[in-house]
Amino acid sequence: MKKFKILIPVYNDWESLVKLLEEINKIIKDIKNVEFDCIVINDASNIKPPKLKSPQNIKKLQLINMKQNRGHARCNAFGIRYLSKQDDFDHLIIMDGDGEDRPEEIKYLVNKALEDKKLSVVAKRVKRSEGPLFQALYHFHKLITLVFTGKNINFGNYSCLTKEDVITLSKQESLWSSFSGTVKKSLYPLNTINSIRGKRYFGPSKMSIIHLIIHSFSIIAVFKTQVFSRGLLVGIILFLFKEMLGSILFFVILGLLIIFLFLIYLNSFRENIEDFLKSEDNVDNIKIL
Repeated sequence: MKKFKILIPVYNDWESLVKLLEEINKIIKDIKNVEFDCIVINDASNIKPPKLKSPQNIKKLQLINMKQNRGHARCNAFGIRYLSKQDDFDHLIIMDGDGEDRPEEIKYLVNKALEDKKLSVVAKRVKRSEGPLFQALYHFHKLITLVFTGKNINFGNYSCLTKEDVITLSKQESLWSSFSGTVKKSLYPLNTINSIRGKRYFGPSKMSIIHLIIHSFSIIAVFKTQVFSRGLLVGIILFLFKEMLGSILFFVILGLLIIFLFLIYLNSFRENIEDFLKSEDNVDNIKIL
């Protein structure tokens, strides 16, 4: 019997969480020889949680209430570090609590994880549900990431990690800032499944263009050494083609490059190993439901 834990961070969106747990319960009942626990991390919500109870097919439902709001990425980082010290699971599934990570894909993650028990699995986004402007900016983010890091990062938080990889990630400073960037940097090789971005159960998506920009810079900052090296190379190429570009275009591109590198430098300070290592101090209480 393989044991899987599902980690779900939540901030105020309890209505979506209740529906998500119901959907997970329906999906996992058909998965044989696998046992599921669920850990919900309440990121200091200012809306009181409802009375949650463990669904029939989830063996244990755990609610971890945090003292201060730290954000989605840092809830996941804390959860990974917290679970790295436990021995009662084989794999960890990380997913959002709003329905955008479709619960029906859990069975694909589990099947792929059981095919090769030594490799973690990430959900590769093959289709998104946002509007055309957001999708265009998202593809631009992927292009910039590829150019300056050499990495094609086409997945988010939705993933299934081996216990060994949970331990590996729990020691990475950059996890405090970016999950997908740290996974891409620290874990190789990875298995993948194709994933369709779902729609939120209730309310509009919280992934605004501003959030996308912050998300993008946080990922790229994980590879800051490569970024600065490639940025220097781009700068040299610009100087070589200065006359062809013309003075105005040359200085515009050079200025944008300098601003970009400066923003990456600023984002690199989000990686705070001391805060990461002390993240358990932010736990208010833990309840078994």
